[in-house]
Amino acid sequence: MRRLTALLEPVRRRLAPAVRILTPALRTLTPAGRGVLLLTVVVWVLGWRLGWDEMLLVAATGLVLLAGCALFMAGRTQLEVSLDVEPPRVTVGEAVAGSLAVTNRARTPALPFVLELPVGEGGVAFSYPLMGPGSTQEEIFVVPTEKRGVIDVGPATSVRGDPVGLFRRDLAWSEVTEIFVHPRIVPLEPLGTGLMRDLEGVTSANVSMSDLAFHALREYSPGDDLRHVHWRSSARHGKLLVRQFLDTRRSHLTIVVDSRAASYRSDEDYETAISVAGSLLVRALLDEYDASFASGRHAASKVLGKAVLDVCARAETSPESLVSVAREANRIAPETSFAVLVSGPHTDFLELQRSAGQFGIDVAKIAVRVDHELTPALRTAGDLPLLTLGRLEELPPLLHWGIG
Repeated sequence: MRRLTALLEPVRRRLAPAVRILTPALRTLTPAGRGVLLLTVVVWVLGWRLGWDEMLLVAATGLVLLAGCALFMAGRTQLEVSLDVEPPRVTVGEAVAGSLAVTNRARTPALPFVLELPVGEGGVAFSYPLMGPGSTQEEIFVVPTEKRGVIDVGPATSVRGDPVGLFRRDLAWSEVTEIFVHPRIVPLEPLGTGLMRDLEGVTSANVSMSDLAFHALREYSPGDDLRHVHWRSSARHGKLLVRQFLDTRRSHLTIVVDSRAASYRSDEDYETAISVAGSLLVRALLDEYDASFASGRHAASKVLGKAVLDVCARAETSPESLVSVAREANRIAPETSFAVLVSGPHTDFLELQRSAGQFGIDVAKIAVRVDHELTPALRTAGDLPLLTLGRLEELPPLLHWGIG
């Protein structure tokens, strides 16, 4: 094997320049073009070895066909492509329009070509005629937004080829643009239980020697900060007394949505669960709380502004258990003060409790079960309130009744 490699090495070196020149051209061959090229070589070898002039004629015809089609690939395409999509964020069902402006920046006319534009799982193709130097042509298209998610638009790719289909060259001229299709949400009243509307945060049961929420006085111990001595009370009782505080923290809402498709009766119920999460996250930001979200493989902590619903748009069904997702949510948002677990009817209450248990004992918790076959209800088993709803419109009154 080594001897054969050594013998072929000089041949490889001599052919290397030709290979470098031919490789880009060979990459433009379509499967049909490779088939014609292979057939031409085989027929030529057989005609030469067997002395059949007919085969040599067929091989010559193949070479002429390949050479003629290759002429359509001659020249360089110099385009300027502007892709604009507005608005980049919409709610399910809202219209999104896009424009594609193509300008020929070459000094010579651009031969007719096709511009392909992927849009989500589909795409559109625009045919352009002979374009003179500096000429511009604009196309308008509509992006369907019937489903929540993130739609990738682009890149716009020009396609040059021949009439027979033996050659094809694709060149990308734009970046990928993302369109966020947000879930449908409903307006909610300011959140109450577990989320106090103040600037300092929510007091916890943890005693601290330095915070904002005054708790009590106790006797001075060596090492205590003298700045916390309450001199008036110390003078009254004849001994040093220091202030003792309760830890406070900024209100932080974390929502965990069960991502398993088997937990819900239908895909619509999962979409309702995401809409419940989106409505709560938007309300949390309006109340100036920190907000975190987790569902399956998608999780984000302290999301702000429009990014709140962007995270919901990316959520999709996956096999991760609710317990593991809740554990991850607690890891990325350890300062959570209020946790909401959203799931379907096929997730038993014990698993909801185990998932809620991933958060600390000082975290207020509530579970929401989405089931379009049941009427709205509220029940409490153990220390975990459970809201049941079938439609998103049932969330505001049920949430006000349950935690208002």
